Amino acid sequence: MAQVLNPRISTAMILAAGRGERMRPLTDHTPKPLLPLAGKPLIVWQIERLAQAGIRDLVINHAHLGRQIEDALGDGARWAVRIRYSAEGEGQALNTGGGILRALPLLDLGPFLVINGDVWSDIDLACLDLAAGDLAHLVMVDNPSHHPRGDFHLADRRLHADGEPRLTFSGIGAYRRELFAGCQPGAFPLAPLLRDAMRAGRVSGEYHPGQWVDVGTPQRLADVEQTLSAQSG
Repeated sequence: MAQVLNPRISTAMILAAGRGERMRPLTDHTPKPLLPLAGKPLIVWQIERLAQAGIRDLVINHAHLGRQIEDALGDGARWAVRIRYSAEGEGQALNTGGGILRALPLLDLGPFLVINGDVWSDIDLACLDLAAGDLAHLVMVDNPSHHPRGDFHLADRRLHADGEPRLTFSGIGAYRRELFAGCQPGAFPLAPLLRDAMRAGRVSGEYHPGQWVDVGTPQRLADVEQTLSAQSG
């Protein structure tokens, strides 16, 4: 089993509160994290990869049809993890920044991982690290066709809010709670906090050249299903 390189990171949060508008009608009655992918819910792929990386204390936030997520996953014992939930209320998703802020009391005081519940990748979660003094470390990937302009510029393992060329944020990163100092409860995005921290020189990054998909549409879900089928065959 893979070993976590940074033993301080023992907690991860899976973001699962999105409405999944681009996945409709599939998400009208099923929350996007529970959509099946190669025989198991999309979010279970995340749980299994975190468990394999030795990270077994998990927090999952939810809003749209959130009770279904809790009923399906329970306390996580079947994957040898402990799952706790940060319920945001039906139709009251707090966006990424607000969702993480609300869940901070459930997370370790030290660094923690955050993973979007709707991405699929072969990123080695056991290798993610956060250097002393940094507020965040983000995994970056090549720009997909649906996001050609990218998000941030990566140079010498430092991320910059400005500059070219730009890469796309994978939705996988490590954070310190100090990134959210001064934030007020409510809905707000994560990106402005990251840009401020980048301008202060406190965000590192790494480039992942392998597989990564933002499973945000029925077509992309089908594409990943085909990839997994080919790999298993």
